[in-house]
Formats: sequence, structure tokens, C-alpha cells
Amino acid sequence: MIRWRYVVLVFLSGLVAGLDLAADDSRSTGESVRVLAPDQRPNDARLGNRKTLNDHFPFQSPENPAQWYSRSDMLRRQVLVATGLWPMPNKTPLNASIFGKTRRDGFTVEKVVFESLPGHFVTGLLFRPSEPSAEKRPGVLSPHGHGGRNQAFTDEELAAQLKEGGEHFAGSGRMPKLARCAQLARMGCVTFIFDMLGYADSIQIEQDVAHKHAAVRPTETELVDGAWTFFSIQADSRLQSIMGLQTWNAIRALDFLASLPDVDAERLGVTGGSGGGTQSILLGAIDDRIKVSFPNGMVSTAMQGGCYCENCNLLRIGTGNVELAALFAPRPQGMTAADDWTSEMMTDGYPQLKWLYAMIGDERDVYCRPLLQFKHNYNYVSRATMYQWFNRHLKLGLDDPVIEQDFEPLTQSEITVWDAQHPPPAEVGITHERSVCRWFDEQATEKLKLGEPLDEVNIAEFRYVVGGAWQAMMGCEIPAATNYTEVAKGQNEYRKWTKGMLRDPALGTELPLVSVTRAEGPDPEKGVVIFTSVDGKEKAFKETGLPGKTLYRLIRAGYTVMLPDLLGQGEFLKDGEVPNGQTVIDDPRPYSAFTFGYNPTLVASRCADLLTVVAHARLSDPSHVTLVGMNGSCAWAAPAAAIAGPAIDHTVIKTDGFRFDSVKNYRDPNFVPGAVKYGDLPAILALRAPHSLFLAGDTPLPPIVASAFLVPDVSDSIVEPSSIKIYDEVNSFID
Repeated sequence: MIRWRYVVLVFLSGLVAGLDLAADDSRSTGESVRVLAPDQRPNDARLGNRKTLNDHFPFQSPENPAQWYSRSDMLRRQVLVATGLWPMPNKTPLNASIFGKTRRDGFTVEKVVFESLPGHFVTGLLFRPSEPSAEKRPGVLSPHGHGGRNQAFTDEELAAQLKEGGEHFAGSGRMPKLARCAQLARMGCVTFIFDMLGYADSIQIEQDVAHKHAAVRPTETELVDGAWTFFSIQADSRLQSIMGLQTWNAIRALDFLASLPDVDAERLGVTGGSGGGTQSILLGAIDDRIKVSFPNGMVSTAMQGGCYCENCNLLRIGTGNVELAALFAPRPQGMTAADDWTSEMMTDGYPQLKWLYAMIGDERDVYCRPLLQFKHNYNYVSRATMYQWFNRHLKLGLDDPVIEQDFEPLTQSEITVWDAQHPPPAEVGITHERSVCRWFDEQATEKLKLGEPLDEVNIAEFRYVVGGAWQAMMGCEIPAATNYTEVAKGQNEYRKWTKGMLRDPALGTELPLVSVTRAEGPDPEKGVVIFTSVDGKEKAFKETGLPGKTLYRLIRAGYTVMLPDLLGQGEFLKDGEVPNGQTVIDDPRPYSAFTFGYNPTLVASRCADLLTVVAHARLSDPSHVTLVGMNGSCAWAAPAAAIAGPAIDHTVIKTDGFRFDSVKNYRDPNFVPGAVKYGDLPAILALRAPHSLFLAGDTPLPPIVASAFLVPDVSDSIVEPSSIKIYDEVNSFID
């Protein structure tokens, strides 16, 4: 006997507006559909200022290990999605070259160039102990931070550093980033310092583009041979960023270091300062090969990193640098606090890290040394703290304390990679940006395989990878608890209604909600319909308060209809305010990540709002909960239905052929970073399977959607044939 499996998918190409006045009910409720007084707006936390990189980012210690392990898994996925590395691209051959050895007392320096991806060259300097060893040595990766690996103090700056004790030597102290590499090599570590984009020998993407992108370039709005540049809407919609490329370069730099014959791949460390500290945090969060870390100058609940290269969409929504650093736990991690944005770490951030380490490991394996007498730095004193940390945790076996020694400074020719025998790459600038973006796009296409039908073999991977990405992009789930306050209720001979405010206390959100049913009461077999459209709840009614055709027929059929205003709709708006506006940070730097690296998009917020209404609807234990998304609402209704899964029994969505790929800039209300990379609207609709979906407005039916609903599923959510009756009633307002 053939059973109806999981879903009935009905495909229709046309749908009438369905919001006209119903002729057979001419009596108004006599009331406005507003819940609040005309001069009031919801008490919603999102109506305050948008979060910026200069706000407060506290780390709340988890209550137990299980809570942390669940949270940390989600955060790692968020980091990988945000940086464009979910799933991880293929690691192509490095084609590394090591040459030009320079000798100093206790260490050697060699020049390095390798390809992190085909045609993109990473350059740097490799420091090795000068004394041979029969045993493999620890490897230390050193992201340098802003100013470049060759950054040198002027005579005046060096004199000031020597006077205050920030540096101890006039020779090596002039170039402090190279000084730490030299000392680590003298301690027995093979140390690689590689160039950030646009610094020193990294010339393929200009420094002004990677770190000082002050104005939109004409090339950001142009496609050449179908390719785009960084900071374009095409890059944003695929989560391609300078930060993501630098993170990929760091991963490949670790690959290079670990591959060296004299390096013990089981004893790898990372340390960087300032922007290099940011890179150290991210690399430690996502690469478990690193055994000890010292991210200096950026583990803070205050400023999170002010450069383009330290920001990408989605990265710090609901989190911050301290919690991202906590992803390294329980592995040993040290840092210092200075007279900068890290100044409060000893009371705000560090205690929470110690609590976490004590709970899942050893409290002694995290350390923050207060050095508030110094401004932002990675100076001699901070480096000394790092040396002790690495000596202990990389088991170097040196006498404690380790004292940094002076050395003869390296000349410009000794630290410059490109020369006549090793000429710089020919592909640079805009042309190279397009090549890099194209490569990442091709990798995503190959890995995600969204052009292939889903079947029993690949659907689990699709749900894990693509579903996980959309979960990270929306950043929401059905809340564990909601609070509802009834404001008013009424009844006439045709229907009755209640009006109230629905809150998600965990998020601090508050939604105006109107619920309507027929006067004689709902049909217990029908359940609840949650109705959403682009214009909010008022569009379901005539100006007089009468239900439109769609609402009227659902009420008369016996459904309880819940109509919320979501963020940016109806009662959320002030007089004269544009509805459905995407709120962005008023930042002179034209980059989406300065807003949406810290705040959810409007689509994500509305998705969360719908899930709050779903949680509320479920409290009455209805026979069914149905989500109806009409008139431009599919951008948030579809992901809400996918995330909710069986908590929504039926979903009715009118798409009107919408695609996120049609969004032209990050100020568009339907902008979602990563939406195009992860399959656009068809992939979200496919993620709704195996739970029932009624789809209208897409011709032809996207193959990925059709195939998703044909795959046998092992879940218990089998839908019996009786559930198809809802479609007969929906058909009553479909032409």
C-alpha cells in the first residue's frame, strides 16, 4: 500500500492578490487593527541604535560543559560561514619556494612564497634556529598585524620606546615584529611571519583596497566576464571578503609550516598582535592543529577591530572577540591587556575565560597579564610574556624567564622576497581580485553541488552544509519561551478578535499581534494560520477594519488567524518613516560588514519574529499550525518554515519569482549576505522538505525543490492523506 509520504507539494503559477473586501461581510469591527496607541511603538530592543564595532561585547560564561559544547559548535560554523569557508575550499598545491638564506647569531632567515590558491601568492619570512637538531622543532605562525611585517620605528619613536621600557634594544627593537620571530627561532621554534594583503611583498591586492576602502569603486558595480571584485554586492551575496581571504591565507600558511621536514606538526603555535591578533583568534577558533596561542591586543569586550580586513558579514552577530577567543579552549591561550580597548579585560572578559577553562580544562591554561602602563602594543614586555607562555606549553625546556636578545637588524634586501630570480606576479589589482572571487565561487559551486538533484545519498549533506549555512545566516531558532500580554479584545456577530504584545524575552523583541477567528469559535480540526506579507497586518484588512478576501475565507473556514507586525512594519514605524527599510550604520566607509557583521539583516529579524509567533501559536496545542506568506514575504517566510521544520505543519508561500540574486545593494531590505552562495530561495524551499509545502509563483518549479520532496525520509513526520484538505480550502482563493 502506498502512503502519502511526508509532504504534498502543489505547484501553481498564479495567485490573486486575495486582499479585497469580502462582499458577504459588510460590518467593520469598529476598531483599528493597531494594538498600541498611535504615538507608541513596541518596546523592542532593535529600535535602538545599531551595534557597531565600538560597542560592548560581553562574554557570558556557560553554565555547564554541555551548554558550551553546543554553543561552540554553532559559533565555529558561524565563523566558517562568515569567512566564506563553509564548506572549506580545496587545498590546491602550495608550490612553495624557500630561498635567499640570511644568517644571524642564533637564527637564519629565508624568503618564502607559495600559492594559497592558484595564482594568488603569499609571501613571508621563515626564521629557523641556526643550530641543527636531530628532532623536529615546534612551529610558530606569526600574523603580523597592521603596519606590515617590516614596520620600523622612526628614531623619535624608538627613543620614546626605549625611554618608557617598551623596547630594550636600539637594534632589534626598531623592528619589533621581526624581533619576536628572531627570538622564537633562538628559542628553538621554526617561525613563519607572512604578509597581510597589501603589505610588504603582498602586492596583488593593493593596501588601499584591502585596508582603506574609502569609497565605492566603479568596478564594484561592473561584471567583467561574469566576475566581480571584493566589496561588491556579488561578493557580499557569496560571503567573499578580504577578511575571508586573509583567513584562508593563514590556514594555508599553517599548511606550509606544518609541511616543513624540520617541524613537529603536533607542536604548532600562533601569535600575532593587533590585526595579527584578530587573525590569531580566528585561526585558533577553526583550526585544531594549533596547540598554543597568544593573540595579543585584540581579545577584548570593547573595540573589535576597526579595519576592513577585521570585519566580514555575520561574524560577530550575537558574539564578540572574547567568546571567539574562547573557542580555543581548553588549549593554552595567553594575552596581555594594555591602555587601549583591552584595558577592562582583567574584570570584563578574563574572569569569564578563566571560568570556562576551569570548567572544561585547567584554569591555568588561560592567562592575561595587565600591562596598562603601555599603549596598544606588542612590545618587549608583552613579547616576554609570550616567550614564557610558549616555553611552557610548547615544552621548549628553556630556563625561565626567557630573555630576548639583540641582533643585527636585517637589511631591506634581506627581507624583500621578490627579486630577479623570483619576479613578482604579473596579475595584480582589479584583474586579480576578479580571479580570486571567481575561484572561490567555483569552489563553492563544486562543493555545494546545488545544480544537482537531491537524492537519498546527498540530501543529508545538503541539510548539514546548506541548512547549517542558512541557520547561521538567519541566526535564529524557535524561542524556548515567549510572553504575551493581551491589550484588548472584542466580538461582533461575525468574528471575535484579540490584540496584544508578544515578546521574546531572550532577544528583547516585542511584536504587535492581532488574532481573529469566527464568532462561534474556531474549528478545532483546523488550527492556527500565521499570516505574513510585506506590508504587515494592516494589509489583511480594509481601512474600515473589515477583513480582506483571504483573511475572511480563512476565518469562515474555522481557522484562528494570527497577524503580526514584524520589524519594520506597521506599528514599528514612526509617522513618515519608510516601511520595510533596511537600517544600516551611518558609516562613511561603504561596506556592508560594518553593519551586518554585528547586526542581523531585516530578513533575519523578520524570520526570528515569525518563529516567535510560531512558538506562541504552539502554546495552545492546536491541531495544525500553518504559515501563509504572501505579497513579497517569501524572503523571510521561507527560511522561517525551513528552520521551524515540524513545528509548522503546513506552509503556503507565494514567491512571485523572487530571488536574492536580484538584490542590487546592501541597503535593500531583502539583502542577506551569502544568500546566492547557498542556493538562493530554491535551496531554502528545498530545506523545508519533508514537511508540507504549498508553493505558488515559481515557473517552472525549481529542480532542487522538486527533488527534495521526492527523497524518502527516515523521520517520523509522515503526513497522512487527510492533511491534504487544507489545500482544498487554500484553493478557494486561488485562481
